[in-house]
Amino acid sequence: MVDVEYLDDVLTAAAAVEIMPRYGLLSSSEIRVKTSAFDVVTTVDIAVEAAVSEAIRSRYPEAVIVGEEAADADPSLLTAIDEAPFAVVLDPLDGTKNFTSDLPLFVSMAAVLRRGRIVGAAIHDPVSRTSVVAAEGEGAWVRRAGSLTDRLQVASPAPVHEMEVIAGTRFAPEPMRDRLAVNLARFAGHTWFRCAGHEYRLAASGHVHLLSYHRLMPWDHAPGWLIHREAGGYSAHLDGLPFRPGRMSGGLLSAPDEGSWYAARDALYGDAESPA
Repeated sequence: MVDVEYLDDVLTAAAAVEIMPRYGLLSSSEIRVKTSAFDVVTTVDIAVEAAVSEAIRSRYPEAVIVGEEAADADPSLLTAIDEAPFAVVLDPLDGTKNFTSDLPLFVSMAAVLRRGRIVGAAIHDPVSRTSVVAAEGEGAWVRRAGSLTDRLQVASPAPVHEMEVIAGTRFAPEPMRDRLAVNLARFAGHTWFRCAGHEYRLAASGHVHLLSYHRLMPWDHAPGWLIHREAGGYSAHLDGLPFRPGRMSGGLLSAPDEGSWYAARDALYGDAESPA
């Protein structure tokens, strides 16, 4: 079994050296647009990915590391996610747009996969200097100063009109995007943090009921998916099939339990004129 505390130590060390000393200090020359003005990469993303990858390889030389920036340069790395005996998916700086906007909502996160099965995960918040970690079958925990403290638990199931929702509609295809904009009014409230790591942390801690996503890169969801599941939650692609990190289409919905999941899916994606 992978040592998730070591994984978190690696993320924490890289954040202390590469992320926080640069927060609020980047020049425009250190920020590059990838696919859009929202999708950016910085010299910090690259430095963190290099540092974390080196540390993981030093302890697990057999690991196939699928970092966001490495996969951007070489998409063939994505083929390892479902098949490699030991793979690590890594998002060196999730919430880069927030980071470059001087908004303190960003994390570093990673997950360990064995032939496509997610067995360990860590999400580190450099601002609070706390993390959430999970290992398959061992629960999800808050980690502070190297010690596991509070065990995480998702929110209790609630009817649709009482659910708090995180839904990034930006990446939903049309006409689904327009339908979501109308159907979100059926819920108690909705928001979007532009940082999946913080969003999964909120859901796994019981502070929000539902997460809805339409851009499914493995480094954005594999860590949070395991942490949410180990906190008692239920997730699936919108067609009802179990989440698979190698599948990058089909949407993803996470809820407190299976019943809540189906009720929320019907309310979110059903006919805007039909009752919730």
